Amino acid sequence: MTTRQPLDEVRRWIAEDPDEETREELAALLAAAEEDDADASADLAARFSGPLEFGTAGLRGPLGGGPARMNRAVVIRAAAGLAAYLRERGGGLVVVGYDARHKSEEFARDTAAVMVGAGLRAAVLPRPLPTPVLAYAIRHLGAAAGVMVTASHNPPQDNGYKVYLGDGSQIVPPADGHIAAEIAAVGALADVPRPGAGWEVLGEEVVAAYLERAAAVVAGGGPRAIDVVYTPMHGVGRTTLTAAFARAGFPAPAVVAEQADPDPDFPTVAFPNPEEPGAMDLAFKAARGAGPDLVIANDPDADRCAVAVPDAEAPLGWRMLRGDELGALLAVHLVRRGAVEPDRDVFAASIVSSSLLSRVAARAGLGYEDTLTGFKWIARVPGLRYGYEEALGYCVDPAGVRDKDGITAALLVAELAAGLKADGGSLSGLLDELAIAHGLHATDQLSVRVADLSLIGAAMDRLRERPPAALAGLTVTTAEDLADGAGGLPPTDGLRYRLAADPEREVESARVVVRPSGTEPKLKCYLEVVLPVADTAGLPAARAAAADVLSALKRDFAAAAGI
Repeated sequence: MTTRQPLDEVRRWIAEDPDEETREELAALLAAAEEDDADASADLAARFSGPLEFGTAGLRGPLGGGPARMNRAVVIRAAAGLAAYLRERGGGLVVVGYDARHKSEEFARDTAAVMVGAGLRAAVLPRPLPTPVLAYAIRHLGAAAGVMVTASHNPPQDNGYKVYLGDGSQIVPPADGHIAAEIAAVGALADVPRPGAGWEVLGEEVVAAYLERAAAVVAGGGPRAIDVVYTPMHGVGRTTLTAAFARAGFPAPAVVAEQADPDPDFPTVAFPNPEEPGAMDLAFKAARGAGPDLVIANDPDADRCAVAVPDAEAPLGWRMLRGDELGALLAVHLVRRGAVEPDRDVFAASIVSSSLLSRVAARAGLGYEDTLTGFKWIARVPGLRYGYEEALGYCVDPAGVRDKDGITAALLVAELAAGLKADGGSLSGLLDELAIAHGLHATDQLSVRVADLSLIGAAMDRLRERPPAALAGLTVTTAEDLADGAGGLPPTDGLRYRLAADPEREVESARVVVRPSGTEPKLKCYLEVVLPVADTAGLPAARAAAADVLSALKRDFAAAAGI
């Protein structure tokens, strides 16, 4: 990036950048690029490759100066575009929340200032808080929209900007496109009014209201004797979760000391995501000393919930439940507790999640819907009573929070585990019961992280041009291109393969879904195989057979995709 015109673009950006830190960062790169520093030129080229795309999850990207990074200039433009969109539709209150990542509070203040400058009302949450508190506050306060500044479970160098409308759900098309058009129409930042005051900073009353609603997800008078080791993974979940446990009558969880306090650098984990290898090791170490019944983790903004159960055969003595396993357990608990109404309530899961939930719903006389990936779709299912997706996201109280909520999910699993413990049972035992009742639904994932995003597009092209005829020795019976809106779903970049049964291997069915990740540079393949199980004695053989099929699916699909 050494031609005059692109460098002039950098100079113009620096001239209107309101943040001294990113101005100095870009100025240093500009000076180096003018001296023909190839690395600086490449860095500037990446930062100015185009605007950070505003999509159905809002914005997310690495922190830094330039239009393709998360910074105050980008946030101000996004807020101005959102404000213009809302003004055309009558205006109203915008609630703003933020986590403890680098720059989150500054981005929240900038957003509030832009809203006030545009003639709207703005209210900022009182401190760094979980995303579900913001999602709850939107409807609780009758807001027109909400913004949550967070990058959830992504790396420390990232931040993001989630946008919700007044129904409490994240934006979906066509709203995202309309807002993106308004952002593109924003002129010079100097012309965006940003008063230094005028917005409200909410008190703890909004947190208290959320906690009261959260505690109500568990039934009164049930068993509460459950010992939990908990990690907020350097995020903002600890004070909210421990307060929710106390309000619901559970013993205080033992918090993993090294990960207890918010830290935007996430020093003890490579990725602050409970699903990532090694992320739960400190929690498992703490559990060896404390001897709890469960290990529970939230991701940094506490909208996801991970659970581990004792397992003597696991390397550290604990086994992480898959999102699909916990998703089924919570559903069955709601059914058995009588918290659902047949012929009225609906369960829902994303198309990449296990099909087990549909069987649980059918047996309980409940409706069921598949949706695209993301709670922006799940939360909009008419009549929704419960929804989940395999990436550790659970919506257990859609009337309160129309998004995934790691706090209420933790309460519900604590209630379930306490009740099972009182009866001499366990979560693992209940999973065995489900396998016998509905078939063993074994799931796995093939996830390929790339440095070059074009590799993902190339893999999807190969699969579309040459769809596999068989995988793991199972015939592909249908190959659906989700870009065509298969099954009545909105179009999305993905492919779904259904595989034939194999009576000799006792395979009842199998399925593969592949899609580019919406939040990370990954190609993600979601695998499921279903095997019938007659009784407890047959479970070990069924699990071994399922593992073999899943392994072969991974191998064959990787070869078909060329990854």
